[in-house]
Amino acid sequence: MINIHGIGWITKEEYGCIARGEKIPYKNVVEFDSFLRKRIFPCPFKNFGRLDRISKLTCYAIALAMKDAGISYIPQKRQDIGIVGAGDSGSLQSDIDYFKDYLDCGRTLSRGNLFIYTLPSSPLGEAAIHFGLQGPLLYTAAPEEPLRTAMTIASEMVLSGETPAILAGMTEDGAAVYFVLMKDSVSNKNILCDEKDIRAILNKGMTFKKMIKELLNLRKGNN
Repeated sequence: MINIHGIGWITKEEYGCIARGEKIPYKNVVEFDSFLRKRIFPCPFKNFGRLDRISKLTCYAIALAMKDAGISYIPQKRQDIGIVGAGDSGSLQSDIDYFKDYLDCGRTLSRGNLFIYTLPSSPLGEAAIHFGLQGPLLYTAAPEEPLRTAMTIASEMVLSGETPAILAGMTEDGAAVYFVLMKDSVSNKNILCDEKDIRAILNKGMTFKKMIKELLNLRKGNN
C-alpha cells in the first residue's frame, strides 16, 4: 500500500501544507520571491535568482511537501528520495524566452542561463540538487491529466522498489503541488492519507483551486 505523508502547494496568491493545515496568503507582498524564500526554504538556496518561474514554483512546492511530511534536509546530505514531475506546457515559456533573447541578440547567440531551462526536467534537477535527492528523477509529458499520470508512475516506482520514497506533482502556470509517497512498510509516521483518497479527488477533474480546497477538507475529515 502507498501512503501520502505530506502535500505542499503554491498559487499566485497563497501557499501551504495540507497535513499541517497551513494556508498562507502573500498576494499583496511586493518582493514576493524574497518573502517566500525566507519562509519556505530552511536552508539558503544557492543561485535561486537565476531560476525560471516554473523552477521556482516547483522548488517551493517540493520544500513545502517535504516540510509537511516531516522530512528535513541539508543540501550537502544525500537522501534516497525520487521525483516525478509533470506539467501542462512543459518548458514552453522558457523556450519562448530563450528564442526571444536569441532574436534580440541578432540571431547569433542567447544567454546560457535561459538555455538551461529549455528542458522540462530542469526544474526537477534544480530541486534534486538543492534538497539533496538522489533517487530516480523523471518528467512525464501527458496532454491530459498530467498530475494523475505522475502519481501513477511514482506509485509504481515505489512499489517496484526503485526508491523508498518519492515526490510526485505538477507545475502549471502560476501554481504547483507535490505529494510525498511512501510504502506503508517504510514509515508509519506522519501519514496523511491513503493514495486512493488522493486518486478519488484527482478523478473529479477539478480546477487547481478546488483541488486544494478538497485536499484541505480531506485533512479535516481524517482528524
